[in-house]
Amino acid sequence: MLKILIPTLMLIPTIWLVPAKWLWPSTLVHSLVIAVASFTWFKNTSETGWTTLNSYMATDLLSTPLLVLTCWLLPLMILASQHHMGNEPKNRQRTYITLLTSLQFFLILAFSATELIMFYLMFEATLLPTLMIITRWGNQAERLNAGMYFLFYTLASSLPLLVALLILQNTSGTLSLLTLQYMGPLSLTTHADKLWWAGCLLAFLVKMPLYGVHLWLPKAHVEAPVAGSMILAAVLLKLGGYGMMRMMLVLEPLTKEMSYPFMVFALWGIMMAGSICLRQTDLKSLIAYSSVSHMGLVVAGILVQTPWGFSGALILMIAHGLTSSALFCLANTNYERIHSRSILLARGLQMVLPLMATWWFFASLANLALPPLPNLMGELMIITSLINWSPWTLALTGSGVLITASYSMYMFITTQRGPLPSHLIALDPSHTREHLIMALHLLPLILLILKPHLIWGWAS
Repeated sequence: MLKILIPTLMLIPTIWLVPAKWLWPSTLVHSLVIAVASFTWFKNTSETGWTTLNSYMATDLLSTPLLVLTCWLLPLMILASQHHMGNEPKNRQRTYITLLTSLQFFLILAFSATELIMFYLMFEATLLPTLMIITRWGNQAERLNAGMYFLFYTLASSLPLLVALLILQNTSGTLSLLTLQYMGPLSLTTHADKLWWAGCLLAFLVKMPLYGVHLWLPKAHVEAPVAGSMILAAVLLKLGGYGMMRMMLVLEPLTKEMSYPFMVFALWGIMMAGSICLRQTDLKSLIAYSSVSHMGLVVAGILVQTPWGFSGALILMIAHGLTSSALFCLANTNYERIHSRSILLARGLQMVLPLMATWWFFASLANLALPPLPNLMGELMIITSLINWSPWTLALTGSGVLITASYSMYMFITTQRGPLPSHLIALDPSHTREHLIMALHLLPLILLILKPHLIWGWAS
């Protein structure tokens, strides 16, 4: 574990001491080395499931894919931000990369924590760098408003979680994940117990976000710079799913009755968020709402509490992390050329940038879960477990899949096909850097088809 954590920490003095002209290349190479080194976590040799175990941190089959995804995204974020940060003063550039690095540090500690209070602290600590990135480097004046939404939604929902964890500490005597899994089921009967159940999950449902408490997400995504959108979509939403999976073990007897309203919101959200995507004119907003739709499936998969539901949820989280991050990068390449996020102004770009259109095509297909990509595998596993739970869910999830296909194709066709508008005169050519970012997003997605048990979680 320290083999990754110490180099991540050492990246911060590197950022501030390296000469200005070597700032971007050296941080990129350093973070890429960390990302490659993190692949060693996949080698799980223990029989208990927990590896790289010490008194505070450990990895298991559930946290390993999310940890590797976190490490993999830092070099990609540095690559994606290089162009639009080029005109800033050097100290601001250094601050920006430092914030991204600190975010990776907190996320590694959150995903590998064996103690629930430590997980809670790191869950909250990720709030600060993200908030600074959104409010300082966002594009429009609404970024402060978006930051406030992001801050208060997260804080208001995570305070009940802290109280719930302290109550759990009082009743069970421990908050260690290593011992909680062997604890007998709690006798949860009173109304207060039901409130405690809701308190345990509320923070994670807002972070996911569940439809109904999702309003902070499109705002934060639209206003954040490209790296902020990437880390939000790819990893910070997954903190919610990870926390839910961890807490589910403790909440056992109550979930059967209590999960109905959340299940309804999740399934309804799949359709509603997809329908909202169909009438978006803002490209980043469309991708953000598609995240809400996909996360609705993940919430439903976790609440069903079957091995297939859990595995499908983890697979979909990893696949969605890579796909939506790739889409935000593509939206950013459009924005850097056209200086507008509007879909209506960016048409016929395939005529000018044919290779970019190919990446758009691949990313859109991944978003609508084309076989044999892991996106489809995750969705199918979740939908199967939902139909097993109640056949009526087929109508909602089936129409959700159809709507997803519709808005993915709508996004691709409106931005790439058709005649080029007359107002687009001088467009920059696509850079090798941008193609590299896209390749590093979509290659892992394709390679995971060959070895999917890396992201199956506990079922493997």
